[in-house]
Amino acid sequence: MIESIKNKTILYSKIFSINLVTYPINHSVRAHVDNVQKGRYYKLNFILVQPKVGGVFKCTKCILNLFNRVYLFRPDKYEHSVTKIESGKRVLLSFALNI
Repeated sequence: MIESIKNKTILYSKIFSINLVTYPINHSVRAHVDNVQKGRYYKLNFILVQPKVGGVFKCTKCILNLFNRVYLFRPDKYEHSVTKIESGKRVLLSFALNI
């Protein structure tokens, strides 16, 4: 059985949220676009722990990509995914803004 994602909400409001997300081994995120009811949706993700193998973030267009550890992107406009984590885990601190 695949272990589930751990998503700890640190702060939540209608326009801004902060989450600490842990992706376990064997997990992946299929390519998708996040639906929003209105406005523009931005995410700023800081990869705190990178998996030893796999768990690579892919996005058709990033606004910012620093050292493959800090990503600013529009999940409502551009398809994004994470490859299968083969070894280790992936931990990220995610800031989301919907304006």
